[in-house]
Amino acid sequence: MIRDVLRMGDARLLSRARPVTAFDTPELAALIDDMRDTMRHLSGAGLAAPQIGVDLRVVIFGGGPSPRYPDASAVPDTVLINPVLTPLAQEEESGWEGCLSVPGLRGWVPRWTQLRYTGFDPSGAPIDRVATGFHARVVQHECDHLDGILYPMRVRDFSRFGFTEVLFPDGAVAADD
Repeated sequence: MIRDVLRMGDARLLSRARPVTAFDTPELAALIDDMRDTMRHLSGAGLAAPQIGVDLRVVIFGGGPSPRYPDASAVPDTVLINPVLTPLAQEEESGWEGCLSVPGLRGWVPRWTQLRYTGFDPSGAPIDRVATGFHARVVQHECDHLDGILYPMRVRDFSRFGFTEVLFPDGAVAADD
């Protein structure tokens, strides 16, 4: 089922989500199905449970290029529960980001270039991966939602934050600069 996505300004997006304590349940499966349906319907690169009003530490991400990120490299289709992110280098790289909860806007956001993420899949099996590039950016963006952080809170230069159609009048959204 396609769910409504909360928008910036809704206080529920600013809260720290609760850990999942029960895996492999019908309720968790239904949540993940709804998240997938919603993400695909909106051509998103990822979605966090708090974005649809569910206060749980669940994110989904993945797939190939989409209309919102046409030049992005493929990211493994993943359901990540109770994630922990560990930077593997202090180096950051900035790139354009958008968000389903901040529609119509883009911002130039710094993110770690390489990280390790751990957590669980829907059945409770452990996940342990290293990510770089767009994959690392998507994981960080989605996991920020679990801590009540929206990407505009990470923008350092507000001359590089604005409406997509103003920043990219030719319609070609740049992946980076």
